[in-house]
Amino acid sequence: MAGYIEDRWLKKRPNTQTGKRERTNLWGKGQRYRVKGIPGVQDRSFGTSEDAKQWLASAKTDTIRGEFVDPRAGEITLGEYIESHWWPSRTDEPSTAAPMHSRVWNHIIPLMGDLPLRDIDASALRTFKAELLSRVEGSTAEVTWVHLVTIFNAALDDKRLLKNPCTAHRTVKPPKRTQRKAKAWRRSTVSAVRAQLPDREGFAMDLGLGLGLRQGEAFGLAEADFDFVGETVHVRRQLRWDVKGRPYFCLPKGGKERDVPLSPALAHRSREFFARFPPAECTLPWRNPEPPATTLEARQRKPVTVRLVLLTSRGNRIHFKAWNDRVWKPALVAAGVIEVVGQKVLHQGGRERRTPVFESSREDMFHVLRHTYASVQLEAGESIVSVAQWLGHSSAKITLDTYAHFMPGAGRRGIAAMDSWLDQERGAESP
Repeated sequence: MAGYIEDRWLKKRPNTQTGKRERTNLWGKGQRYRVKGIPGVQDRSFGTSEDAKQWLASAKTDTIRGEFVDPRAGEITLGEYIESHWWPSRTDEPSTAAPMHSRVWNHIIPLMGDLPLRDIDASALRTFKAELLSRVEGSTAEVTWVHLVTIFNAALDDKRLLKNPCTAHRTVKPPKRTQRKAKAWRRSTVSAVRAQLPDREGFAMDLGLGLGLRQGEAFGLAEADFDFVGETVHVRRQLRWDVKGRPYFCLPKGGKERDVPLSPALAHRSREFFARFPPAECTLPWRNPEPPATTLEARQRKPVTVRLVLLTSRGNRIHFKAWNDRVWKPALVAAGVIEVVGQKVLHQGGRERRTPVFESSREDMFHVLRHTYASVQLEAGESIVSVAQWLGHSSAKITLDTYAHFMPGAGRRGIAAMDSWLDQERGAESP
């Protein structure tokens, strides 16, 4: 069988005259015994022949099973492995890659990037988890941990690890997000915020509230997506921005289009809005703003032209962060939903610019309109399956898990129906 041990200090064959093995020019240098000749396994040296024999036997067995992992392959640090091997091999869409890159480079690499892969044990993971939870919310920590598991799985496949440390230790548990119920606004809050928005920006709120759209879906909505005859809005795309600040169109979250019923009131507001603020053409790459390198990429990223409904006052596409900071948050402050907690001073070109620092309140950002839409539909008795379809969820279970608390009368209706049924049965049994 392949594999043998070489004595680096003595020549293989004895001297024909003395019958003894002579010293090589490596005598006394480095470790004496080297294991060689195992296909696909890097040579390794040992100080004693017994250590070399044990390692050779183990390496042969693991190689036959396809389980051999050379410990030296795990000497690479986690940070170096991510930057040189794992990340360059990823093929995620920009909408996925951008937040993933942010979590990995902002949390995983700073907290654990200097550790060699083979030295990441249960203790290191528990320390990482504690430090991670001290700097981010549980929801972010949960997703970041998933990325870490994915990285270790790749290292496992690359034969740099024998096992995934995130799943191999019983004392290491992944962080979990705090289970919070989705928040919906009251009608009074909706009216107060809507009153603080100019008509152009206020229509974005109408779309989020009246159709349950995500922010990127609202900013990517086109005039042709409105079917006034069929009383339907076709949600076909979203407007996204990559980490370099380049805009592009892509499918809605989950990679699928959907149709949402258009209420008569929203249809009326839409017609009035289009007449007052005419939609304008916008041409952007599809799926990825990077210049295509192949014919296939050119076909996949072929620019798409649509007449966008929501635009800036200058007729340009909307950047979500600028809109949130300059339009949405000031309206929330004016309506008494959040507060200004400070001031940031910027120096640009010799001029001083002061901008407000707003209270952090993720639950009151644009997505709350989507939650409010779901609450109105479910409280009105709409089918959970229909609401899931309109929201673009992959299954009704997601909708139910997220919005079950918006259905307070569901259980009582069932109890009342059963009580009535039993009353009828009791009446039939009476003489």
